[in-house]
Amino acid sequence: MQISASHKTKQFFTFAIKVAILIGAAYFIYDKLAHNTQLDFDAFWNQLETSQLLEPLVIFGLLIASFLNWFLEIIKWKTLVSAIKSISLWESTAHSLGGLTASLFTPNRVGEYGAKALYFLKSERKRVVGLNFLGNIAQLIATIVFGWIGFTIFVIEFGIELPWYRIARISAFVLVLGGFFIAGVKQKRFQMKGFSWKRVRGFMRNVSTKIHWKNLFLSVLRYAIFSHQFYVLLLFFGLNTSYTIAMSAITSMYLITSLIPMLFIFDVVVKGSVAVWLFGYLNLSELPILSVVSLMWILNFVLPSIVGSYFVLNFTPIRTKEKPVAS
Repeated sequence: MQISASHKTKQFFTFAIKVAILIGAAYFIYDKLAHNTQLDFDAFWNQLETSQLLEPLVIFGLLIASFLNWFLEIIKWKTLVSAIKSISLWESTAHSLGGLTASLFTPNRVGEYGAKALYFLKSERKRVVGLNFLGNIAQLIATIVFGWIGFTIFVIEFGIELPWYRIARISAFVLVLGGFFIAGVKQKRFQMKGFSWKRVRGFMRNVSTKIHWKNLFLSVLRYAIFSHQFYVLLLFFGLNTSYTIAMSAITSMYLITSLIPMLFIFDVVVKGSVAVWLFGYLNLSELPILSVVSLMWILNFVLPSIVGSYFVLNFTPIRTKEKPVAS
């Protein structure tokens, strides 16, 4: 009876956590759409009607781009996990979209690490966290590389004066701090329980070169899809500038926002503010810019998180068989 009661209690708490995650995700999505202080909903809807984005063929094309965006992320996760074991495409979909929903209102989607780890045995979870980190780092590398190229072009084109002295001081401080941290980790002065520089380096080496390169390739491909999706939306909202300048602004926006720590629910707000500043140089008014940013958020995060709610609701914790007690 005690075992049965304990099992039922665990089932109840698991169900309660699932419901809490879904209610929390639903509330934040609704609040962001209905009470967006940057963008009035009626003005947003009028922009959609006048931009011809509500045409069935256009909607289909945008949905295909969003599908490809997340399909590549699912393939990327399946590829990374193959370093531990083989999982099906369906399992990878559950991990990726379920993790997105569960991490919707956590800072920089940090909740995704724990959410994905729960799909694996306890003995595998540290490696799963490490693999998720590798996936995010590859995406960040793509963002930084293309972002710096785009930002350089943007600064030169518009002659933007930057506080170079302050940037140099901050960069020097970060480099020195990073140097001390790496030196401390190597000398075992700064360590977290179960982690060390040697273990991290060993983990990186245990992941095959083929997986590392495929991870980076898929990240670049995914970056190309959602950045060009942003560009196409801008064209519908009246963007009238060269492809190179438009992409330099888009890549600059993703670079700047990727370097700002923020709650995931504020992602659309921060991107909107940065986009308004950048595209102001392209003589694009505030309303169409905020409309595009909101649409990108809906297409690439709201819709996938709604699908992910199915996987959250149907999530079953991994159980390990108990070892028999020696008599």
